[in-house]
Amino acid sequence: MADASTINHVHAGPVRRIQDALRGFAAGYQKYRLYRSTINDLQGLSNRELADLGLHRTEIRRVAYHAAYE
Repeated sequence: MADASTINHVHAGPVRRIQDALRGFAAGYQKYRLYRSTINDLQGLSNRELADLGLHRTEIRRVAYHAAYE
């Protein structure tokens, strides 16, 4: 005999799914903004300043990606 406390609702309602999708979109957009901001900040530095940070200009996108998505 099944106990009522063990019954789980598996399917979320459509409103909940839309809210989750919007939260996911907002989180993704926030990460993208951090990525673009990091790129813009690093591109504004001179080659000497980048070298002081241990970076080469070709590494800017990798560093920005790592900062935003990992």
